[in-house]
Amino acid sequence: MTQKNEPLGGWIDAPEMQRQENPYDQLKALGIVLPIQPKPIGNFVTHVLEGSLLFLSGQGPTHTDGRLHSGRLGDGVTVGDAYQHAWLTGINLLAVMHEALGDLRRVRRIVKLLGFVNATPEFDEHHKVINGCSDLMGRVFGVSGIHARSAIGIASLPANITVEVEAIVAVD
Repeated sequence: MTQKNEPLGGWIDAPEMQRQENPYDQLKALGIVLPIQPKPIGNFVTHVLEGSLLFLSGQGPTHTDGRLHSGRLGDGVTVGDAYQHAWLTGINLLAVMHEALGDLRRVRRIVKLLGFVNATPEFDEHHKVINGCSDLMGRVFGVSGIHARSAIGIASLPANITVEVEAIVAVD
């Protein structure tokens, strides 16, 4: 990631939410180069394409060298840092979409995101964290990036990562 990414706020009404004809142009404008699709850390596949729906397994945030961002919200990790981690997780989801479809222009709509936040019981700003991934989808796909979403706080995640997000995508 080459820039600091700020939350869109009322992103549904933002100018960035106009339909983007080419998501690769948006990625370039954001300074994003898609990484190689992350490998699963367990006995599962990164995606399943069933008809016109693409189901993406949960992804986490990685440094450019492949190391994972780890820690817990409410115990040393800030909302701002975790927002960035959710943005990076979104980049990994885009890499899986690209690998699965061969072309991000086949994405008709981001249907749903399910975000998990590694947090203490007292932490209550899960929605602000997962906005990082939601904002990225909006910037890359415009109105087609507007989606249903859940943001859930849990006591732990694999490898102690800060966030994990899975997605359902409608495709052409």
